[in-house]
Amino acid sequence: QVQLVESGGGLVQAGGSLRLSCAASGRTFSSYTMGWFRQAPGKEREFVAAIGWNMRSTYYADSVKGRFTISRDSAKTTGYLQMNSLKPEDTAVYHCAAGRPTTAQAMGAANSYFYWGQGTQVTVSS
Repeated sequence: QVQLVESGGGLVQAGGSLRLSCAASGRTFSSYTMGWFRQAPGKEREFVAAIGWNMRSTYYADSVKGRFTISRDSAKTTGYLQMNSLKPEDTAVYHCAAGRPTTAQAMGAANSYFYWGQGTQVTVSS
């Protein structure tokens, strides 16, 4: 069992930055791929970024490439999403997730992830 708790969301002006954290408990979290997804009001949940269990592979949605950076600490108990140059369209509830996707394509699929956090709200004002 893995429990995930996000933090770090808030209100920021366009062009600003936020750093989200995902604190994990459970002995096996280090063996899972970690992903970030977001869901805006009235929209479907969408993939943002993912990092493999060995931290060698990272994947990003085209909409955030070059602006967001996913990472996890060496102990693999906490994951991060550094978000720079934020835009109003980044406004959403951000969720971290843990799973074992077996392909690069699966890294971006929500159904590849078994455990989810409650989410943290990110609001970007124009």
